[in-house]
Amino acid sequence: MKAQHLLLVIPVVHCFTGTVQHNGYVSRPTEHLAPGRSPTAVMDTESGIDMVTREKLATLLNIDSPKLTVEEGEHLHGMPWKSSIDSSLEEDALMYMPFWEWQMQFMKENLTNLRTISTCSEKEDEPVEFSYKENEEKGARIVSACFASDEYRKIRMTYYDAGDKTQVFNTVWYPNPKYNLPVLGVDLLSFNRKKYLAIVDFQPIHEKEEDHAIQFENRLEPIKEKYESLKGRMSSKFYDETQFFSQQMLFSRFEDEDVVARDLFPAYQQYVQTHLTMMHEAEPVTEEMPYILERQQAYDTYSAERDPATGLFASMFGKEWADGFVYDFLFSLSVKENA
Repeated sequence: MKAQHLLLVIPVVHCFTGTVQHNGYVSRPTEHLAPGRSPTAVMDTESGIDMVTREKLATLLNIDSPKLTVEEGEHLHGMPWKSSIDSSLEEDALMYMPFWEWQMQFMKENLTNLRTISTCSEKEDEPVEFSYKENEEKGARIVSACFASDEYRKIRMTYYDAGDKTQVFNTVWYPNPKYNLPVLGVDLLSFNRKKYLAIVDFQPIHEKEEDHAIQFENRLEPIKEKYESLKGRMSSKFYDETQFFSQQMLFSRFEDEDVVARDLFPAYQQYVQTHLTMMHEAEPVTEEMPYILERQQAYDTYSAERDPATGLFASMFGKEWADGFVYDFLFSLSVKENA
């Protein structure tokens, strides 16, 4: 199960969060640590790993010194928004904003050492910022925030608001690679307040997932059974549901908006809570961290190549920005073909 080399090393980006680097390690200054927390705690999961791999893990785990507090990251660009970019609409036009607000509160209350991480990437030695983009003429805007904790290497959140035409909430939780756990993925979309799409899943990262999936699918099945409206099947137009999707994925295409509050919101909350419960129960697998990161990278590459939202982002914000947003932020471990 062990891999000898990491496939990719992400550069440390000096944008928004900044970094402090010492002797090849990336570390947080002590003034940014929670009271009583040892300044060495961020690296205590890599004991027994060779020096080169430790340095790579430090970078991939986003161990950096945040300039933004969690609260500042949460409220960046006016989030949570109270009204749509289309000012003619009522407040409930932002139908997935309660998901954003609940998740932020849940993370602050339940995650250890929660901190902001960069929403930037480097391109030709110049940072590219992905936290906000707007097309005033077409009436669309997109905001993203990114966090990490001792439990999760990266938690990214994105909200896309184009009035009644399109509303999107997307979040992905990448476990700290010392835990052999699936990625938590959530994608919620609304089109013209007539057609809705929802995906919530513990996305398995292994090539042969059958035995590993037993550990979590039996926990999700009782939740899924409560929501008949979320038992749909994914089409094969963009994704192969046998790769990086579990048998207990919540999936639905629906036209009744009441499903969002009645079924989708509580089901999403229970999946998030269950994922963190599994995290707290999991045994560390320190020696397998490079392999798990490779599988998270495979997940990112697969997802970036197939993300159907890339075309939407390109039409609104330009192809160059959209490609960078998908490959360098949404799926930042991904490897571009012919890159």
